Amino acid sequence: MSARHDAGRRRWLLGAGAFALGASGLAAGSAGAAVAAATSGSTGATAGAAAVASEPHRVVVIGGALAEIVYALGRADRLVGTDTTCTFPAPARALPKIGYQRSLSAESLLALRPDLVLASAEAGPTSALDQVRRTGIDVDLFAEHHDVGSVRDKFDGIARVLGAEAAGREQLARFDRDWAQAISGAKPAPRRVLFVMDPAGRQPMVAGQRTAADAMLRYAGFTNAIEGVEGYKMLSSEALVAAQPEVVLTTDDTLRAAGGAQALLSSAGFSLTPAGRASRVVALDALFLLGFGPRLPQAVTALRQKLVAA
Repeated sequence: MSARHDAGRRRWLLGAGAFALGASGLAAGSAGAAVAAATSGSTGATAGAAAVASEPHRVVVIGGALAEIVYALGRADRLVGTDTTCTFPAPARALPKIGYQRSLSAESLLALRPDLVLASAEAGPTSALDQVRRTGIDVDLFAEHHDVGSVRDKFDGIARVLGAEAAGREQLARFDRDWAQAISGAKPAPRRVLFVMDPAGRQPMVAGQRTAADAMLRYAGFTNAIEGVEGYKMLSSEALVAAQPEVVLTTDDTLRAAGGAQALLSSAGFSLTPAGRASRVVALDALFLLGFGPRLPQAVTALRQKLVAA
């Protein structure tokens, strides 16, 4: 069974951002047998036909923002596993991992014997999730629009399916208060910011419009240096120079992998930009910056403060 929680909002921030986190697998040999045994004789399920019949007690979460909400709702005791993007709060890192959210296997999921899977709509492949559904396990998908509305939808949907409506209302009220405070200080800033996902080689991968990074820059009041491009793209040195970024934004993981700010800025073209000449690099935790979960207000505030100070 499947339920897609999507309020249908199509604002200027539609699109899918992606951020790189390491993948790991938990495929046991017995899990393959579990798949075969569970799927034999299964009648299948019609997408969106029904919800969980009773309150779930063994939940697997795929998507860091969803895991954060489960913890915020006080339902962490139901969690039996997550994917590798679930890194906050700290106890989430100790849970069994089923691999990276975009490269899942039905075997690793079924090995944890869940009665509910909460998954980002970016999770896949679809065939793996369909195989889990055919065993009779409910898989609830949550849309990723990279806007504040989608965060509220996640709160509502997860609270409902976990039987935590009262906690959901309380947490959502707190989120709304924090959000109002965060955006009240988001005055437009003239600085052009380049988000670098991967600096490898002579053409770094950067964020254009309709990405999580672009949405965060706009919420913080800054301008994305990459215009007229959608999604994450490789950028030539000529295009990098033409973009003239004043600050480079990246994730902590990317900065470490690059060998530090100076190593990142040593790529072709950066030396001819204001950001390169002034060595302006800002880094934040990937899930915090790009996750669009319950910490979104704090992430927008922190991003704005760091970019102003750079």
